[in-house]
Amino acid sequence: MPQPDDGPDDGPDDDRLLGLISKMSLEEKVGQLFVMHVYGHTATDPDPEDVDTNLRALGVRDAAELIARYRLGGVIYFGWAHNTRSPHQIAALSRGIQEAAAKALPSGVPVLISVDQEHGAVARVGAPATLLPGAMALGASGSHEHAREAARIAGAELHALGIRQDHAPDADVNIDPANPVIGVRSFGADPEAVAGFVAAQVEGYRSAGIATAAKHFPGHGDTTDDSHTELPHIHHTREEWDRFDAPPFRAAIAAGVDSVMTAHIVVPALDPSGDPATLSYPIVTGILREELGYDGVVATDSLAMRGVRTKYGDDRVAVLALKAGVDQLLNPPRPQVAWDAVLRAVGEGELTEERIEESVLRVLRMKARVGLLPEDGTAPQETTADSVDSVDSVVGSPAHRAAADRIADATTTLLENAGGLLPLSPDTHATCWWSAPTPARRPVRRARRPQSSPTPSPASASRPPPCRRAPPRTPRRWTGPWRRRGARTRCS
Repeated sequence: MPQPDDGPDDGPDDDRLLGLISKMSLEEKVGQLFVMHVYGHTATDPDPEDVDTNLRALGVRDAAELIARYRLGGVIYFGWAHNTRSPHQIAALSRGIQEAAAKALPSGVPVLISVDQEHGAVARVGAPATLLPGAMALGASGSHEHAREAARIAGAELHALGIRQDHAPDADVNIDPANPVIGVRSFGADPEAVAGFVAAQVEGYRSAGIATAAKHFPGHGDTTDDSHTELPHIHHTREEWDRFDAPPFRAAIAAGVDSVMTAHIVVPALDPSGDPATLSYPIVTGILREELGYDGVVATDSLAMRGVRTKYGDDRVAVLALKAGVDQLLNPPRPQVAWDAVLRAVGEGELTEERIEESVLRVLRMKARVGLLPEDGTAPQETTADSVDSVDSVVGSPAHRAAADRIADATTTLLENAGGLLPLSPDTHATCWWSAPTPARRPVRRARRPQSSPTPSPASASRPPPCRRAPPRTPRRWTGPWRRRGARTRCS
């Protein structure tokens, strides 16, 4: 059994959490380390198509069965899994998941519900929730206060929906402009500037009661390869890593980040073995924990990504990640294989039960910090999503939308001003023509189907459309009023 932490007095009480762990079976301890997605808009009655998909991919019918089978510690929401249709539906799904956990888990420990809600290019919860500028836009504003406020607003709305962790902010420094997977998800290309914005967002989310996740350690910003489809290599020297990649993660740790997500990348200067960082003891334990002094939760990026599956099979990946020092296993592509492999590794002595308990303790500390565990270490009696009236008053509120417009206005950046044309003035330019993407406060209108087109099936109608930029509008004649309006691209 791990020993209590002698950390700050305002942190969770380790003694009560250790008492809770001592009552768990090995299977429940292992389950606390798994975070999975599940198809469906409700916990117990998803659409028939989602039931079929769950049975094929996960071997269960719905979220309630998933939690019961794997003693699950975490669930992550996705739009393509039909988890995020509307605020009221999301809140009801969150309540259903916690009710299922209370019935299925002997310890009664609630599930940590999370989402990727970076805003900008990655936003799983769409309108009518408040849509905020993404990281690079916030970086262009130069305002840490705006970044902090954006995170606080995003966190407050997630909290109302029963979501207690956002896998944000992105702490990568986007050194390579051709980076296919990070790009505008980063706050920029200057390490110190990125560090300041990462710290501000960590503070903003935490002020709203949301756990944060700095990603993707040790830094995914300088690559032209996408770890979703291949295994990228970062060829920074150790000195370059210290100068370019490390500062945002150091800042996140100093700001109290709740978790750090690993990258499926090879960094030979940090570990010459050729293993991806997610599976690297020298990187996860040697650098992140021992050198940077981080003792919070370490989570993998999705284990379904090709970058972590090129060298080892799915049964080995989960075990090797835990041996490297990881605590949470996110989205294993074959959950039963990963689950059985971890239990087998403990039974055969490759992993010790004490090592499992160390990770469980970190996970429970994070759950306690976001209010999922009361002071006596037992599960809360009330649901963890707000009431219908509260959801309506928080999610997409007029005050939040007004703040989003104000923050978006400040992100407008002038790159070139040939001839001193800007700013325009009604005194010198009474009439002008303009072309811009759809304003942020209005949804993108999709072209209507021709009348002769066949009616789509329910399955195809619910399938998420490809992520694309909103097409520019036809230039319009503009005669005022002279007011800036935020503009954005939409990723459905």
